[in-house]
Amino acid sequence: MKNYAVMHMPKMINYGRYAFKEVGKVGAELGGRALIISDEMMDELGNVNAVQGYLSEENIDSSVYLGVESEPTDIYVAEALEKFKKEQCNMVISIGGGSCIDTAKAVAVLASNGGYIGDYMGGKKIANKEPVPHIAIPTTAGTGSEATDATIITNTSNEVKMMIKQPAFMPVVAIVDPMLSLSSPKHVTAATGVDALSHAIESYISKRSHPMTDTMGLSAMKLITENISTAYREGDNLDAREAMSLGSLQAGIAFSNSSVCLVHGMSRPIGALFHVPHGYSNAMLLPAVLEFSMDSTIERLADLGRIFYPEAKSYSDDKAASTAVQAVKQLCADLNIPNLQSWGIDEQKFITARGKMANDALASGSPANSPRVPTQSEIERLYQTCYTYDFSLKSKVR
Repeated sequence: MKNYAVMHMPKMINYGRYAFKEVGKVGAELGGRALIISDEMMDELGNVNAVQGYLSEENIDSSVYLGVESEPTDIYVAEALEKFKKEQCNMVISIGGGSCIDTAKAVAVLASNGGYIGDYMGGKKIANKEPVPHIAIPTTAGTGSEATDATIITNTSNEVKMMIKQPAFMPVVAIVDPMLSLSSPKHVTAATGVDALSHAIESYISKRSHPMTDTMGLSAMKLITENISTAYREGDNLDAREAMSLGSLQAGIAFSNSSVCLVHGMSRPIGALFHVPHGYSNAMLLPAVLEFSMDSTIERLADLGRIFYPEAKSYSDDKAASTAVQAVKQLCADLNIPNLQSWGIDEQKFITARGKMANDALASGSPANSPRVPTQSEIERLYQTCYTYDFSLKSKVR
């Protein structure tokens, strides 16, 4: 049994207001021709053109792939990789949400190691060759993907979200500029913000947590809980946006070096089968999963309760943990997080899919890191609970 821990993160993190403007100078140190991987929305907002402009100032040529339309798939990866090779690029720059960043991670690895992205799932194939340099630029405060060595890619042949984690998938550089998140709509701010909170919480309650990840996770929880509502209500509040960006970054570092747990294990099949964006599916599941897990992680959830409410410092651990669960439920209600039914998922199709989803969740490995490890039947029941879950009701955690 190990008595030590290892921390992985990008070689360089450029963080703060206007850090985005440094992409050209950073890129000049890494390569001569870049493939920018993004989506149509980022292009319409002018962010893709801005990247090209900053690169051009440093005499770096670039090509653009804008095919990422939703959660990343093996098709997007194959298309982007083909363009990378055709344009003779030697570095990748992603700008956008987690889908753009995860797609770019896969391209960076495959460009030097070859094969199909699914080959790398479960460590069947190890990326031994250095990936091409990847600069990750998030535009939401949520996924933390810019600071993780994992990528989530949907296998379109069997509708399974492949969670692939190897050191080679870590971006070389993360550029985290809160100015870029100002364009996030309210619903995206809410979903990605709760996603980041779930990263921080799961990194902290995970069986694989350690003091370094605890430090990052606790800091992230504090930043997110204190600022998410303001960022949601006041989209142009740069102080709140900056705190959320930092919290998301810290949460990404934390869970990448400990693990995620049951929320993420259950979330991925919902995304694969019903195409619910990752941030939303995590938010839809988080309160119910915390209720399910609470008795097995009282002390850790009590710490979260005391972050939400300073007066909870005088509470017993049981009461503070209950406070944490209720606070997360209330936050989801305040942010108008929908349940699976109100999202529009057909109930009969959902019932039919529960067995596959539970099996896929367990197969991902994430539930095994949870403080309370569920059986398949317990996951199926949790899915049904979450289908009609009412965030506005007071928690019944016992």
